[in-house]
Amino acid sequence: MKMLLVRKFRVLILMVFLVACTMHIMIDLLPRLERRGTTHGDLARFGEALGGEARCRVYGLPRGAGRWVWKRGTALRRCLPFCNVGFFNPRVDGGAGLGQNEENEEFLPTGETSIDSYPNWLKFHIGINRYELYSRDNPAIEALLQDLVSQKITSVAMKSGGTQLKLIMTFQNYGQALFKPMKQTREQETPPDFFYFSDYERHNAEIAAFHLDRQVKWICMKRKVEILILDFRRVPPVAGRLVNMTREIRDVTRDKKLWRTFFISPANNICFYGECSYYCSTEHALCGKPDQIEGSLAAFLPDLSLAKRKTWRNPWRRSYHKRKKAEWEVDPDYCEEVKQTPPYDSGTRILDIMDMTVFDFLMGNMDRHHYETFEKFGNETFIIHLDNGRGFGKYSHDELSILVPLNQCCRIRKSTYLRLQLLAKEEYKLSLLMKESLLKDKIAPILYQPHLEAMDRRLRIVLKAVSDCIEKDGYDNVVENDFNTDVNTVTTER
Repeated sequence: MKMLLVRKFRVLILMVFLVACTMHIMIDLLPRLERRGTTHGDLARFGEALGGEARCRVYGLPRGAGRWVWKRGTALRRCLPFCNVGFFNPRVDGGAGLGQNEENEEFLPTGETSIDSYPNWLKFHIGINRYELYSRDNPAIEALLQDLVSQKITSVAMKSGGTQLKLIMTFQNYGQALFKPMKQTREQETPPDFFYFSDYERHNAEIAAFHLDRQVKWICMKRKVEILILDFRRVPPVAGRLVNMTREIRDVTRDKKLWRTFFISPANNICFYGECSYYCSTEHALCGKPDQIEGSLAAFLPDLSLAKRKTWRNPWRRSYHKRKKAEWEVDPDYCEEVKQTPPYDSGTRILDIMDMTVFDFLMGNMDRHHYETFEKFGNETFIIHLDNGRGFGKYSHDELSILVPLNQCCRIRKSTYLRLQLLAKEEYKLSLLMKESLLKDKIAPILYQPHLEAMDRRLRIVLKAVSDCIEKDGYDNVVENDFNTDVNTVTTER
């Protein structure tokens, strides 16, 4: 009798073990099932039978877009984010119309439909040309920003690479964004003994960089006037969001390494630290109040299968060494050497570097070691201003070494120079425009007031540097007239 009970017990244990294994396998398979989608399952099967054009038409894409998406070999799950969130769509013709150029065929939809009848997300794509990531007055930008702060988060994973913890968040509509959590308060400055390469990455710096790079509507004399701040439009859309660490990170992640780092602090707050090269330990944990944490969400660039990008080493890259100096720090004629090296020996790349230099100096960002471009257009392209998390670290110090490229090369676009002069005027003061623009973000205020005042101070330093160059080399040798492009309008009255 006793032996019979032992056998039954063993069988019961075995059955429990098999059930647990089955559940574990089902949990691992769940992400794949989610990607197929339950809501769109019937539509997916319908589209599978009718081909790529029908697949996208089911989800509201305009005529021709299905051929574009499907001929690139993408699956239905890639068509869905294209419809709902939208990727960036580089183009080469400078702005007017859709064009049927063979150079554009991999990026632009075909068809007779007027661009005015396209949905906002597609206008958002088409607005990207060789000078910018998106066009002015594009309501799809605001729609995308709204998605970043309101879409339900269905999956979270740690981003591989990089020195500090970043999370990839996937939304209910299959869009994705890069989440940088809050690591310190707005008023905390970078400690004076910190090297730039070991500084914190700040979520609010990513948000502020996006606003500095774009435009803001300003009411002046009871009229709505649109003031373009730097008007580079090279930073992907970024928005702040308050995230519930329990429901929106821990409970939805299938990244076991991330899940294991969650704990409850002595103050009864939910915390986690993840895995990374710097500041990923219990001592540097990210804690909520009690489980709410704010962070920045940056919209993903298009998949590399749709738009390949090339990474370039910044010629004025720092040494990232505690004692060694970079070549540009010891050679005052370093710019002449750069200008004789491709791709800086032709085209507008050197002017793009000057724009990026001004952008970084206003933020105090010393961490621009590399930059990216869309590979499709070769040297006729623009620089993408990615990864701005180490900006706005110090408001009491202006890092003049960031301006070295401008001081050595003495070159700047006329449109950039005029815009900087405008932002120095009292009625269009840079700090006031930035403050007004940043108030639109969900987690405002974004910047501590001394950071805003520091930008005004740094702007005067930039203008003084350009003035010194003009005095030394002459206006025509310093200021490059770029008014034959479509990026020079400084204000537009409405």
